[in-house]
Amino acid sequence: MTPKSVCVYCGSRPGTSPVYAQCARDLGLGLAERGWRLVYGAGDVGLMGEVARAAQTAGGTTFGVIPEHLVRREVGKSDLTTYVVTETMHERKKVMLMNADAVVVLPGGPGSLDELFEVLTWRQLGLHDKPIVIVNIDGYWDKLRDLLDHVIDQGFADASLGDFIHWATTPRDCLDALRDMVR
Repeated sequence: MTPKSVCVYCGSRPGTSPVYAQCARDLGLGLAERGWRLVYGAGDVGLMGEVARAAQTAGGTTFGVIPEHLVRREVGKSDLTTYVVTETMHERKKVMLMNADAVVVLPGGPGSLDELFEVLTWRQLGLHDKPIVIVNIDGYWDKLRDLLDHVIDQGFADASLGDFIHWATTPRDCLDALRDMVR
């Protein structure tokens, strides 16, 4: 039986604040402690590496997915429980979502935003009903939240778009929310 699985989107860089790396480590540890499988982009760099190493150190199960062209760039972490190499980025995102029960977004850059907006769009279109939790550690995603409110206010998305995202301020808040949302 496959444990509950949480897909984590986060930066392949560490960011400027040590709070981001601690957030990633706390989430990885928390997933492992709950017996939940980490599904992520299989990189061993930035926040991706932090969340995976923390989950592994705590005895957690890890499922990494990386496209061929990023194996060297993101230093593919092949010591995972499951390590999948895909042909394309699109295939990577599809495999990650298909193998997860929920999505968590930590601080990140354009790649994390791309992943978030794809799963958010798919949710809006009814292609999945998986919970999406954004961990807004130290207000990192405040401007994104404002942008999404603006998109809704200006009539480019239904108000229900806001209902598809649960906002958490800490990894613990995120994990507590997931406990109630993932069955």
